[in-house]
Amino acid sequence: MKQLEAHEMPLDKVFCSDYDFRIPQYQRPYAWEVEQAQQLLSDLTEALDGGADEPYFLGSIVLVKQPSDSVAQVIDGQQRLTTLTILLAVLRDLAEDPALQSELDAAVCEPGKISKGLSAKPRLTLRPKDADFFHSRVQTKGATLSLADLPTAELKTDAQKAIRDNAIALAGELSGWTAARRLELVQMMIVRTFLVVVSTPDLSSAHRIFSVMNSRGLDLTPADIFKSQIIGDLGEGGAADAAAAKWEDAEQALGRDDFAELFLHLRMIYAKERAKAELLKEFPRQVLEPHFLPGKAQRFVDDVLVPYANAYVQMRDHRYGADAGADQVNAWFRRLAQIDNNDWRPSALWALRTRGSDPEWLNSFLRALERLSASMFIRRMYTTKRVQRYAELLRDLDSGAGLDSPSLQLTEEERNATRERLEGPVYLDIRTRKYILLRLDEVLVEGSGVLYAHPLITVEHVLPQNPKRGSQWMSDFADEERQFWTNRLANLVLLNRYKNSQAQNYDFSTKKERYFTGKLGVVNFALTTQVLRTRTWTPVTLQKRQDALLDELCSAWKL
Repeated sequence: MKQLEAHEMPLDKVFCSDYDFRIPQYQRPYAWEVEQAQQLLSDLTEALDGGADEPYFLGSIVLVKQPSDSVAQVIDGQQRLTTLTILLAVLRDLAEDPALQSELDAAVCEPGKISKGLSAKPRLTLRPKDADFFHSRVQTKGATLSLADLPTAELKTDAQKAIRDNAIALAGELSGWTAARRLELVQMMIVRTFLVVVSTPDLSSAHRIFSVMNSRGLDLTPADIFKSQIIGDLGEGGAADAAAAKWEDAEQALGRDDFAELFLHLRMIYAKERAKAELLKEFPRQVLEPHFLPGKAQRFVDDVLVPYANAYVQMRDHRYGADAGADQVNAWFRRLAQIDNNDWRPSALWALRTRGSDPEWLNSFLRALERLSASMFIRRMYTTKRVQRYAELLRDLDSGAGLDSPSLQLTEEERNATRERLEGPVYLDIRTRKYILLRLDEVLVEGSGVLYAHPLITVEHVLPQNPKRGSQWMSDFADEERQFWTNRLANLVLLNRYKNSQAQNYDFSTKKERYFTGKLGVVNFALTTQVLRTRTWTPVTLQKRQDALLDELCSAWKL
């Protein structure tokens, strides 16, 4: 069993010669914003003003560290350690007492001791892109005083901007304090402010510890931990640095949340089965260890992470590009994005990764994928069965089945069930009704290049749900007919406006004039313009319209 140590330590025992903190290359950049830095100072101020001698705990940090060596790789706690260093540096540079300034400088930087063989160096070394900046602009004595004059154009990374902004914000607050009050804060921080320092000589052990700890700040995601395993397999040097840069570029392109989701999809693509445990456990076991670790980490970065991240951006942003056929492919992505789950995404990513140079094939595949996804959506297939179906599809695709994959097709039973749903009171299913109507509207104007970008789209009834007594509706429809037709496809339209409860009950001719048209509801939906061209709205009208609309959908979805 690897040696594990956990100790409550005051800050003067944290920022000392026992620890040479280093942020590994695979860690994300420093990202705390001014609000979080100010919150840290506010927390410390509250503890100071509390007047008690009780210890104040700032949380925990997790390190990979050999007991006999001061070098400590920071697995969790970078944001807190960096912000504390900025705070100590600001207090140092604002200090009027030379002795206090020297003591604080020793907390920020190791001054070196010849008798102990210690070289002068920073207590905390950031990632290579930001280490020199942090040393020269923060850790060097007096450096924080000139940060306000540093133009944004000279900041090379978002981390450097965050460092500058946080230092300026902390200095702005503390410069308004008296020297005596700043000294009280320093004494409180040094003597009775504690961190729980957890250290182990084993990287995987540190990650396991981290995964069950609830730390403050910006926690690592599973993707951060996978990065440590991949980059760590490459060792030190140019290959590891280049791979880390590619990883960070991919994360920046997707954003942190979508980048984390990408690993869920990659697990599905490789495992081809429903997840049974947390990603932190399954991804190494199902993806990394069987295919890439040890010895093939570079292949994971170049052949998996980078191309799949590019595919994710194309899919998410509808930005697939090709000499011809790109518009059709992106249209399928827009349609699929309206479905209320992302379970279809691994199959789409697989298609983009493996057949991205063939827009004609992609168009055919995504048409079939949308048909399958829409059918399961409309039939309200529950998650487990839905994911199992996509897993079957990925297995078929991986075996070379392609567009003929049995799992990509709808069975006769599935087609019948989908038709039955479409024939029924579709309005009553809140989740699916808008998707069905928008899809139908697209079918009606296919080839026109229509693309709706309204911030608001509502589903409305023509025959009202609760018509007034004495209205034309009550004359044209018997109670049984109203009950049958009100929520069916034929009686529904799309509007780009909020509902108007009074206008909803207008008679048909008035409703067309005042509710379906006008300055606030200019209609450009094909479904709605059809209604505007209709002279009467009766059970006979609805039956003809229902048959025609169902035929259009059944033809589009091959039902």
